[in-house]
Amino acid sequence: MTPTTGSSDDIPASANARPTKAPKKSRSAPRTTARLAAVQALYEIEVSGANVHEVVPDMVGRGFANLLEDSSIKVARPDAKLFERLVLGSFEDRGILDQLIVESLQQPGHFERLEVILRAILRLGAYELLAMSDVPAKVVISEYMDIGDAFFGGKELSLINAVLDRIGHNIREGDFENEGRLPKGSGG
Repeated sequence: MTPTTGSSDDIPASANARPTKAPKKSRSAPRTTARLAAVQALYEIEVSGANVHEVVPDMVGRGFANLLEDSSIKVARPDAKLFERLVLGSFEDRGILDQLIVESLQQPGHFERLEVILRAILRLGAYELLAMSDVPAKVVISEYMDIGDAFFGGKELSLINAVLDRIGHNIREGDFENEGRLPKGSGG
């Protein structure tokens, strides 16, 4: 896979539609595995032009088969309801999500040069931050960092962290109010 446009300074086109390793919590956490499956669904929709309303039931119907490159690695069965909510919601709100991501990137025009998998991870993380306030912002960021690590390393992980952190601070300021402060009575 190669980026659609860009220069040698772009983030490398090293991602595959299926990661070579499992996100850390995916062996035991259906929500983490649902997020991983949602990344793959958004990838499929963007690359193939498939209909979101066909991809979602197809993945659920196949029992989320082939989530990882190495099928011998066992992962928890994804939370199907969360998977559907993430894919359908992020697809429906992609214009708003893309704008949030673009505003959080440091370089103009950088969004269009991102790997499809990286855009999917950022869209899903931004969607959770925007639409799912029951999940703490720091948990959302951590989950998508973990998923990003299954696909990438290096610069991509820093980018995922920076973009989702900026979005989180902008739309979920309350989740970060005590950041960097010592709890009362802790001394220090």
